[in-house]
Amino acid sequence: MNTRWIAARVITRVLQDGQSLTSALDNALKAVESAQDKAFVQAICYGVCRTYHRLDFILNALIDKPLKSLEVKSLILIGLYQLGHMRVKPHAAVSETVQAARKIAWAKALINAVLRGYLRKQDELEQQAEKVKTAALSHPDWLIKQLEHDWPEQAETLLFENNQPPPMALRVNLAKTSRDSYLQLLLEQNLSAKTVTFTSTGIILDKPVPIEALPGFADGWVSVQDSAAQLAAELLALQPGQRVLDVCAAPGGKTSHMLEQQPDVSELVAVDIDENRMLRVGENLRRLNLQATLVVADAAKTDDWWDGKPFDRILLDAPCSATGVIRRHPDIKLLRRDTDIASLTALQKTILTSIWPLLAPGGTLLYATCSVLKQENEGQIQDFLSAHEDAIELPITTDGWGIPCGCGRQILTGESSMDGFYYARIVKQ
Repeated sequence: MNTRWIAARVITRVLQDGQSLTSALDNALKAVESAQDKAFVQAICYGVCRTYHRLDFILNALIDKPLKSLEVKSLILIGLYQLGHMRVKPHAAVSETVQAARKIAWAKALINAVLRGYLRKQDELEQQAEKVKTAALSHPDWLIKQLEHDWPEQAETLLFENNQPPPMALRVNLAKTSRDSYLQLLLEQNLSAKTVTFTSTGIILDKPVPIEALPGFADGWVSVQDSAAQLAAELLALQPGQRVLDVCAAPGGKTSHMLEQQPDVSELVAVDIDENRMLRVGENLRRLNLQATLVVADAAKTDDWWDGKPFDRILLDAPCSATGVIRRHPDIKLLRRDTDIASLTALQKTILTSIWPLLAPGGTLLYATCSVLKQENEGQIQDFLSAHEDAIELPITTDGWGIPCGCGRQILTGESSMDGFYYARIVKQ
């Protein structure tokens, strides 16, 4: 099967059905046997999503009227991405993309004309794109305005970082080996890496590799997890004998990190509403030889699953806009709408309010999101503190990472190679 056609089908699933890029790719790549072909399809799909707003602007400048077929549009976007951003020879990019349309015979001449038109006017079109903000920054207009409003001094850097490929960060399992020893193992495999100074477990590889290439991965020596996400377990400072709740736990990276760091908790209960995603939590725990109580339920409906025993520590990794992980999931720029933010903040408030009674007096709740929008982060926590007299903020004092906010601490995408993340600690009086 033509790899460009497979990529076009993936992009169409994202644009037409609102399917996530990860899910669409997972389904499409099952039919691809060659590792090289899989990598090519993945590179094109991520690239088109990352540069979509720019490519779409250029496409509209090359056609007289909007395309009715999203599959044809996806093929042209793929061709434009190859010509503008990949090391594919122009004649091969054009001819192979045209050939990919063999199931849509009428479109072949159109695709050929548009791509050759781009080659003739490439410099002019790229200059035009630089003059239009959404095209130049390759972000939707609403998100540009929101980031400029929330982070006027950092917005330019933040928008740039969103369009960069993410680094591959690892979390060393200190119950199995030391970080220095694992670095040595990487060197022996000719894999260069550096430590993350403000975490005890973090390593960033100079170049991403398949997980199969990581020494001891199958034996639980290491996990793939962004450095910002690794801060959660350290901020909770778990002690032996404590009962711990992990809310919205899937896919389980923070769950397993907490157990690696403090294996002597009395119990860790992980709750998630998505049964399929909870399967991944179980897989991660088995690989790492860790134990937790896994509950598939709506965390906010505590009467359905809580046994009445309070928790000493609660991690709420709240559902959010995911605007801090756009570089890992560039389809967020295509799928997220400005109208989503109000419903997400309402959901966060519902969950936060529902699980607060489950925290024991003197216990700590850590609120986390992978968002960089203030409405979901410090705004959410300020409102919660105002509404709950028994809740007080435990400030996060560190010079190593993040920006101190009115409440909590914000990491902006790209800082020390991290994803965008927000943390706030709340203690029950």
